[in-house]
Amino acid sequence: MQLQNRKVVIIGAGHVGSHAGFTLIAQGLVDEIVYIDSDHAKAVAQALDLTDATNYLPVRTKVIAGDYSDAKDAQIMIISAGPLPTGNQTRMDTLGQTIAILKDVTKSIKESGFDGIIVNISNPADVITHYIQHTLNWAPERIFSTSTTLDSARLRRAIAQEIGIDQKSITAYALGEHGESQMVAWSAVTIAGKPLSQWREEYPDTFGKLDLDALADAGREGGWTILRGKQCTEFGIGVSIAEVGRAVFHDEDRILPISVLLEGQYGQHDVYASVPARLNREGVADIIELNLTQEEQAEFAASCKTMDENYRLALTL
Repeated sequence: MQLQNRKVVIIGAGHVGSHAGFTLIAQGLVDEIVYIDSDHAKAVAQALDLTDATNYLPVRTKVIAGDYSDAKDAQIMIISAGPLPTGNQTRMDTLGQTIAILKDVTKSIKESGFDGIIVNISNPADVITHYIQHTLNWAPERIFSTSTTLDSARLRRAIAQEIGIDQKSITAYALGEHGESQMVAWSAVTIAGKPLSQWREEYPDTFGKLDLDALADAGREGGWTILRGKQCTEFGIGVSIAEVGRAVFHDEDRILPISVLLEGQYGQHDVYASVPARLNREGVADIIELNLTQEEQAEFAASCKTMDENYRLALTL
């Protein structure tokens, strides 16, 4: 009997890529990680640093710096290449810079023989994922982005801090763009399994006074607060990647808010947007359609319109 080697290739050995790799290692989810970076010396340094860390972690993991030929037998490829926003830039403002980098990356992926699952975390995440899927002609169930997996965690943290109940007891989704046009499906928010709307009716003096717009803003703003404070984001996205990796490697059928290609769901066509989806070893097994209110549906459609317009722009760059 031959055991399968759980192998991940990470394109981009910067802050995000390195923390994604460390979290996968620390949680014992992979057997091998290969870093590929245009700065090969940085990839070598990250691989050595992470290898040193495995001496004191429960599970042995092989970590090396390599090239695209190493991707042929990998199950998952994480794309983490591109610049961080600077100054007053939004994630969408970095589109041109990221596309310039991705042209070489996609060409190399085509030539590598890789045929596994692609998880993109390069920003603007939803638009770039669609661009990669189109450029590679990849099966849409095998390419997606973590997208609002992280924004949803930030939203739950904001709600938890306001109501005094642990965020793990809250189910709440930010949907649409991993960026400025994202929206919150408040009609689907539950606390201990009870709809938030019911909490607001039963406790009008506390839950009833929650400022939902302010909470949505806090979730959306969370990444910018972190970026302004330390010039990068790393731990949250690292754990988000690990959640996705676990769902795939362990065939979990886990529901996570990720950016997937919509073909009729939520009334949208040919656009990548973040919605709850079921993940297993095949990739995206199912897209979950929430019963959004009319107002929420309009907000979601507006977010999708923003991403579609920028995707069309990306194809011309």
